[in-house]
Amino acid sequence: MNKNVADDPSTTGEKTDFSFYAMLDRMQYINRWGLMRNNRTENIKEHSMDVAMISHALATIRNCICPEGRPKVDPLYAMGLAMLHDASEIITGDLPTPIKYHNPQITEAYKQIEGQATDTLLSLLPEAMRDEYRGLFCPDRTDPMKDGAYHIVKAADRICAYIKCISEENSGNREFSSAKMGIRDSIDRIHLPEVAYFMEHFMPAYGMTLDQIRG
Repeated sequence: MNKNVADDPSTTGEKTDFSFYAMLDRMQYINRWGLMRNNRTENIKEHSMDVAMISHALATIRNCICPEGRPKVDPLYAMGLAMLHDASEIITGDLPTPIKYHNPQITEAYKQIEGQATDTLLSLLPEAMRDEYRGLFCPDRTDPMKDGAYHIVKAADRICAYIKCISEENSGNREFSSAKMGIRDSIDRIHLPEVAYFMEHFMPAYGMTLDQIRG
């Protein structure tokens, strides 16, 4: 069937080229831990992959080992949230935690900036796809499954920060020693059985040598 010229976006002025994924690719240029000396730099692209992996693990542990009558969490949905949880920093940059949470006014102002950055990113998608991605940038917290995934991603983010501290310490960098203690304390205050299970059964292997990991 012949295509009607009037239906061709290139003839009607409708946008046909989109840069959302190319923009996400730039996550590799935004480094974390900007106020601290790093033996190995970490960008938000690799960090987001780490958080996605741990989020999937926590969701699976919740569903299979620690259900305790709670709503199940879709591991793939948790991964999607995790992959985009820091994407707004492509535009805002990574504001160090001590500054971001220095006082409620700064925290609230930064949340507004993050919201504007998210809207900018969504505008780089075809309109028909925006609601799908808006649900990953801004999950519906009234949905028990999505709210559970949100908390799991928050916990996974903390766990990955703790793993980063272990890695830096094991490379001889004492810069992260204090951060490690504070982050571990924040993880211990997370009242999620799946987090406690991960910390008890999976965390000890981090920092081991290859031979030790292989057993």
